[in-house]
This record gives sequence, C-alpha cells and structure tokens, in this order.
Amino acid sequence: MTIDWWTLGIQSVNIVILIWLLGRFFWRPVAGMIEQRRIAAQVTLAQADAQRAQASAALADIERMRAGIAGEREALLAASRRAAEQERTTTLAKAATEAVAMEAEAKAASARDVGASNRAWTERASHLAVAIAGRLVARLEGPTVEDAFLGGLLKGIRELPEPARQAGMSSEDATLISATPIEPSRQQRYSESIGAALGGPLRISFNSDITLIAGLELHSRHFSVTNSWRADLAQILADLAHDNRH
Repeated sequence: MTIDWWTLGIQSVNIVILIWLLGRFFWRPVAGMIEQRRIAAQVTLAQADAQRAQASAALADIERMRAGIAGEREALLAASRRAAEQERTTTLAKAATEAVAMEAEAKAASARDVGASNRAWTERASHLAVAIAGRLVARLEGPTVEDAFLGGLLKGIRELPEPARQAGMSSEDATLISATPIEPSRQQRYSESIGAALGGPLRISFNSDITLIAGLELHSRHFSVTNSWRADLAQILADLAHDNRH
C-alpha cells in the first residue's frame, strides 16, 4: 500500500480551513448567544427573586391587615349585639305600652271597617251591574231601536219649558248625537220630527259617540235633552252611590 502525500496534504489543509471557518463563523456566534441567554436568565432569576420578596412582604401586610380586621369585626359584632339587645328591650317595653291602646283602636276600627267593607262591596256590585247592563244594551242596534229612543227624545223636547224651546228655535244650530252613525236617508226625517216637537225648524248636525251605548242626545247652546243609556246608567250609578252613603 502506498500513501499519496499530496492528497493527504490537501485533505489536511481542508480540515484546517474547515476548523477555522467553524471557529470563526459558527462557534463564536453560538458561544455569544449562549452567554447572552445565560446573562438574561440570571437577570430574570434576579427579578423573580425580587418579586418573590415583594410578594412575601405584601402577604405579610395582608395577614397583619386581616388580623386587624378580624379584631375590628369582633368588636363591631359585640357592639351590634349590645345595641340589638338594648333595642329589643326598648321595643318590647314600647309594644307593651301600646298594646292596650292598639286593642281599643282595633275594636273601633273593626266596627268602622265592617261598615266601609259593606259600602265598598255594594259600590262594586253597583258598578258591575251597570257594566253588565251596558254590555247587554250595546248589542241593540238598528233603526227600530233608534226610533224607540227618538220617541223618548221627542217627548223630552216637548216637555221643555217654553222659554227654553223659544231660545232653542232662535239658536243657530244644534247637534244630535247617536251611538252609531245615522244613515243620511233618515237624517231628514229626524230633523223634521225634532223641529215639530220643538215648535219650529232647527238646523241640526249629526255626530256619533259610541260611549252613548244606545240612544240619542240633543245639545244646543240653550238646552240639552238626553235619552241614552249612558245618561240612564250614570243616573242609576249616582242613585246607588247616594243610597250607599245613607
């Protein structure tokens, strides 16, 4: 076996160059990075130690505060118990003093409440009865019902005092209110009937108001004639209220 000294020499030179390149461009930067990280780790550890020391000091302060708060709490609880016991004693004494007066007042109030309760139930029953009557009559519709109310309205007009009738004929106009609109075909007949009952022609405008429930009302500046369920129910309710007060 023969050795090629030229090849061996060239390989040796290559190895030396490679080692130099690695040492210059790889191992030095890596070593620098390792050193920087070691220093940063030491700084972090130092900061952690400082924070741990601060946390320990803060925890000690909290424990001292907790101990102080616990003492204050016990003192406050003891004071509250004493105040509550004193208030209880005072309240019991006051209650015993007022018991006799309250018993007498309760007997008098009981008698008053019985009367007031009877009046209240009577009034509620009255309102309920009127409401039921209103709902029942609200179902009445049609010309026949309106004509029936017209007859009552005309009777009321004829019974007006003569001065009121004369003043009504001299007024400019009047308003006839119905629960539902009156058909134009019947408005002329209503106007003529009212004029005849009044004793002279009267210009009438027609309006509707559902709160009348059923019926007619004639209003002018000088008189008002009502023949409606709203007016009748209001009068019934007023009479019931008057009876309850007596």
